[in-house]
Amino acid sequence: MKQFVVLFLLFASFTMYSQNKAYNEKPPVFSNCDSLTIDVLQQCFDTNVYNHIFDNFKVPEKVTKENYKGEVIVLFEVDTTGQFKVLYVEGMYDELKTEVKRVFSLFPKVTPATYNGRKTYKQYTIPIRIPLVNQTAIIQDVAKENKENTLSKLEQQAKEEFDSVNTSLKVFEDKAYSSQLNIPFTHSDYARFDRSMNMVGTNSHTASKPFLYEDVSKYYDFKAEKNKLLKEMDTWSGRKLWNEHLVQLQGNDYWFTVDPILDLEVGKDTEADFNSTYNNTRGVLIQGGLGNKLNFYASVFESQGRFAQYVNEYAESLKAFGPDPAIIPGRGIAKRFKTDSYDYPVAEAYLSYTPAKFINIQFGHGKNFIGDGYRSLLLSDVASPHPFLKLNTSFWKIKYTNTWMWLKDVRDEVVQDKAFLTKYMASHYLSYNVSKKLNIGLFESVLWTNSNDRGFDVNYLNPVIFYRAIEFETGQGAGNAIMGASAKYKWNDHVNLYSQFILDEFSLSDIKAGEKSYKNKFGYQLGVKYYNAFKVDNLLLQFEYNRVRPYTYSHNTIVLNYAHNNQSMAHLWNSNFSEVILIGRYHYKRWFANAKLIFGVRGFDINSETDNFSYGGDIYRDYFDRPFDTGVEIGQGIKTNIFNGNLQAGYLINPATNLKIFTDITVRNFNPEAENTTTFKNNTVWFNFGIRTDLFNWYFDF
Repeated sequence: MKQFVVLFLLFASFTMYSQNKAYNEKPPVFSNCDSLTIDVLQQCFDTNVYNHIFDNFKVPEKVTKENYKGEVIVLFEVDTTGQFKVLYVEGMYDELKTEVKRVFSLFPKVTPATYNGRKTYKQYTIPIRIPLVNQTAIIQDVAKENKENTLSKLEQQAKEEFDSVNTSLKVFEDKAYSSQLNIPFTHSDYARFDRSMNMVGTNSHTASKPFLYEDVSKYYDFKAEKNKLLKEMDTWSGRKLWNEHLVQLQGNDYWFTVDPILDLEVGKDTEADFNSTYNNTRGVLIQGGLGNKLNFYASVFESQGRFAQYVNEYAESLKAFGPDPAIIPGRGIAKRFKTDSYDYPVAEAYLSYTPAKFINIQFGHGKNFIGDGYRSLLLSDVASPHPFLKLNTSFWKIKYTNTWMWLKDVRDEVVQDKAFLTKYMASHYLSYNVSKKLNIGLFESVLWTNSNDRGFDVNYLNPVIFYRAIEFETGQGAGNAIMGASAKYKWNDHVNLYSQFILDEFSLSDIKAGEKSYKNKFGYQLGVKYYNAFKVDNLLLQFEYNRVRPYTYSHNTIVLNYAHNNQSMAHLWNSNFSEVILIGRYHYKRWFANAKLIFGVRGFDINSETDNFSYGGDIYRDYFDRPFDTGVEIGQGIKTNIFNGNLQAGYLINPATNLKIFTDITVRNFNPEAENTTTFKNNTVWFNFGIRTDLFNWYFDF
């Protein structure tokens, strides 16, 4: 175990000889080194450290008597005041550890290191040889060995290879902010740079999410904004808690970080029959880059939780085939934990590769989103993570996004040999900046299954083909194609208008007939964002209206519904609904507050002995089970009025890891005109408090 501790500390720090000689970095300076030029300051510091140790270190009597030969590994720091501090000592004898701490307590204060002219701390790892020798003797021994053993140039390079790896380490610079990594998609965090990307005259494309840091950094200075939030911390633990990644390492052509993931919450649902709600998530996040073109991201979550009563009931209504009782919305299949809680592990990861200036390729397991609003009618992040391959191509005034996805239908009726049914989905979205103010987007998506051992149809690998045409070629019932469009207009630097239109099926003759045919399966979104509202910096106000007609996203071949893991791939409410959303977001330094109000109408199936028709809200049902062909209206079936309000406030603990402490309250009123076993009145007041590494969106507003 001790060896692993030492290895971790070596990764988390710099060796004595691993300092970057860049012009903007200066090592700590002893008083007798003041007059030297900057290129030899590090050597002077090293010599003083070893001379001090040699002059003051007294090998304990016990160590001498036992004729011990070995090393003591010391991790120490010179802080921003110039004080030496021992962080960790690894040695065979406690007496050696005590002696190391005594010797380091005798070091005089020095001039602290600087980076870009600003005082900074510096960490070093050094070995102290036992029996004690001074550094000059070590250098002389190495020189003598090299003289006695004549090596070729290639052999000498080989012998120095390991040391050269150590010496390639550099001061960590947060390279993520200019990388091809995704910015974790949370609506509240994206609001911080939303205005910067949507000012009149920018050539940005804001619908396809998550964004790459590299793309957003053209409009928003991540490093500058983070520096504004930094706290002055002298201790290692203070810096790791408030400012930095737990482990951060950077070399000439690589970097990576390692951080813990936490989501620890406790709350109270006033209407529930249990005492409290909670969530207990622990995990780890690793991300980094190799060279300038390849980046990687991996996160693993281990979670147990019990939510508000309406969330638990919804999770259990999503239940998959098999013994597991629920699917946690947006996360995944959950096992039973204790008697009334859930255990739901989740993993998300991807590789991001940019072979050329215009192209980024990602392959991973996660979620994607298309739209400028809070909801998306095209492709949303409300379902569980899934495998995907994504190609982003950007040039001129165009961004073209192709996404191929592997989905699952987990219902009892489609399971074969106890295995879930695999579905495939391909989508493409073309975003075009028509002018400084106007952007339009075109969307197409198709979903198919492994009918006739079709597998992943290579027809849909073509990134510039029309999916609707391919659907007809492969058989009209072989796939479910959906088309859509979006538009955004920048009224000025503070006001943006946005919209979406989704088309699943359309009959012009039925539209003209004015009889509200079931064939007219479409939906639309209208929204507006007001940045720095009423001249208040960092205040965002948002209005959004969504409306989707019954039977949209469904299919007469029920496995071809627009869904994954019993959750919609578009709007959380499936179809047969309308809603109004009001959102306010504000942040000041590390403080933040969010407010959201949703007013909606949904239509649910009656599901009685005399009426078991599909009224168009359940996209998993065959729409041929409809009760009538005309007169189809939103809210048909059991008409239900819904109100969902949420108020949240919190504090950003660490901007590097996005660790937040927060409290919120959710008020929900679910009021159907009639009740059955699955649709019944519910009034919820849910208080919650917690600390969370904020990496994804939770959607509890159903």
